[in-house]
Amino acid sequence: MIMLAAQRVTQGTMTTGDFVAVNAFMMQLFVPLNLLGMVYRETRRALTDMQHMFGLLDRKPGISDAPDAIALPHNPVRGSARVRFEGVAFGYSEKRRILHGVDFEIPEGGKLAVVGSSGAGKSTLARLLFRFYDPDGGSVRINGVDIRRYTLDSLRAAIGVVPQDAVLFNDTIAYNIAYGHPGASRAEVERAARLAHLDAFIAQLPDGYETKVGERGLKVSGGEKQRIAIARALLKDPPILILDEATSSLDSASERAILGALQEAAQARTTLAIAHRLSTITDADLIVVLEQGRIVERGTHAELLAHAGRYHALWEMQQRSPDALAEPPAEAATV
Repeated sequence: MIMLAAQRVTQGTMTTGDFVAVNAFMMQLFVPLNLLGMVYRETRRALTDMQHMFGLLDRKPGISDAPDAIALPHNPVRGSARVRFEGVAFGYSEKRRILHGVDFEIPEGGKLAVVGSSGAGKSTLARLLFRFYDPDGGSVRINGVDIRRYTLDSLRAAIGVVPQDAVLFNDTIAYNIAYGHPGASRAEVERAARLAHLDAFIAQLPDGYETKVGERGLKVSGGEKQRIAIARALLKDPPILILDEATSSLDSASERAILGALQEAAQARTTLAIAHRLSTITDADLIVVLEQGRIVERGTHAELLAHAGRYHALWEMQQRSPDALAEPPAEAATV
């Protein structure tokens, strides 16, 4: 059309203004058509994504509530939960067996620590307690009832966790603490921060509780991230607390500061502590030593040292090298 209009301008049958008008009409026609094509492509892509999303939503999870599931009673008295692992066997696949007949009990308000080499199955215990997986054999019980009888919401509401790597959102400190209990008031958030010994740090910040922590908490130190995780757990106020290697990524100075807050957080709560550094669990009522998914020793810190077994070997190794992981020495390895 542009070529025909140009030809007619040269022939004198159209003016230059007519040529400009034809060009403007062409632009008004093809720009919307081009936009329409882009909208069509994006719509098709969005429909495909929606199809995948609804397909994912339609998938039934492997772990779900039983038809006759009951709510785990929430007693306002902390430490009112008794946890028992009864002959628990579990594997992520048939060829990868993790736990073999693990059996122990954490009394109401007690603290049990699990130690051992990497891959022994320590963190798997926490996943089973949260019911991310069900055991292949045996059972996990709270107050004498198999946790498969409880609803998932009530079970997980009764458990608080201080993880090894606390995940923070790119938002304020107050928002990240309140994540443990989204409906909490500002006074409750500040109380949790005080209990976690975080208030002194916050008071030094120009924006206080409104300070942004950055993506994944990049603007705060490792120790402060752990304190925020502790404050989250305290704000949730659960009867059961899991400390999953909560200080393994900290230096010795930060670890000493965090241990005091952890000990206060665990008071009167039923606590399962998973640790590499044995110095962090010397106050536990019972220490269980796992090796290749089996309990090889159990007792208090003093009893296990006196026994001069696997725990004693790990303790001696870490005393020589405090930052060393709890890997078994060659002479103490079991088959």
